[in-house]
Amino acid sequence: MIELTRLNGRTMVVNSDLIKTAEASPDTMLTLINGEKLIVREPLAEVTEKILAYRARLLAVVARRLQNSTGLERVVALAGLDLRQDATVPAPCAPAAGPRR
Repeated sequence: MIELTRLNGRTMVVNSDLIKTAEASPDTMLTLINGEKLIVREPLAEVTEKILAYRARLLAVVARRLQNSTGLERVVALAGLDLRQDATVPAPCAPAAGPRR
């Protein structure tokens, strides 16, 4: 998630994985995968940097978790990924809902 500013000055948090396109014309307009359009104050280059920084942080958390893990531990670490910056212990996985078959 990245924090951006609407034209009216209010901040919002956007799931960067849902951004389909971003263009500067002259304001920065984001088109989400559902077709919704958002216009933000940040220049296109800043939006790109925020997305890259978020993904780099995400990869750093994964790398830190997988550093001493192998096999099944890696899969469990990825499945229970916790994006808190101070996360050092994998988050517990929630039990599956519904009856097992």
